Amino acid sequence: MSDRPFDAVFWDFGGVITTSPFDAFNTYEAAHGIPKDFIRGVNTHNPDSNAWAQIERQEISAEVFNDLFAAESEALGHRVPGADVLGCLYGNVRPEMMNALNVIREHGFTQACLTNNVNRSVEDRSDVSSAMQIFDHVIESSKVGVRKPELGFYTLACETAGVEADRVVFLDDLGINLKTARAIGMATIKVVSADQALGELEEFLSISLR
Repeated sequence: MSDRPFDAVFWDFGGVITTSPFDAFNTYEAAHGIPKDFIRGVNTHNPDSNAWAQIERQEISAEVFNDLFAAESEALGHRVPGADVLGCLYGNVRPEMMNALNVIREHGFTQACLTNNVNRSVEDRSDVSSAMQIFDHVIESSKVGVRKPELGFYTLACETAGVEADRVVFLDDLGINLKTARAIGMATIKVVSADQALGELEEFLSISLR
């Protein structure tokens, strides 16, 4: 075992490596006369079995999601086609996070991307492709059939990366996803901004990232 306290850094992707899709949701809502954070609110209803949960586990197609999300949102007051939501998912890669990924790799830490996603390819985007190539492992909910915050997602990630949970620092922008990680021993960082997150990560890893 290494003398340093951590062997690996696990990263969420959307809202951490990239700008938050929630900003895109808010822009959509403003343009369509929908209350701010309505889309996020739809996703909190029946969070383990709603349309969002099902598509992240690849249990339904994008076409089924389109109709199911529309029905769920309409029941809560505003009809939003699921296809519109999917179109808001992918933000811009943050250059300061790309720099941190490279620095951490140079210091020999294992890095994994732990992402709840849908089976929509963005690999033709050079910024996303460049980021993904830095990770030693990429764990995608749409491919493994479990999702954050389900316990099985985190145990699978640790097994895949070959590390113990208490040797991992995990960054995510959603507190609910960090709760399970902390419960199994990971150190966690709730990402509010890139600068704040990197400052906390520097303290955990004892290296300069900015």
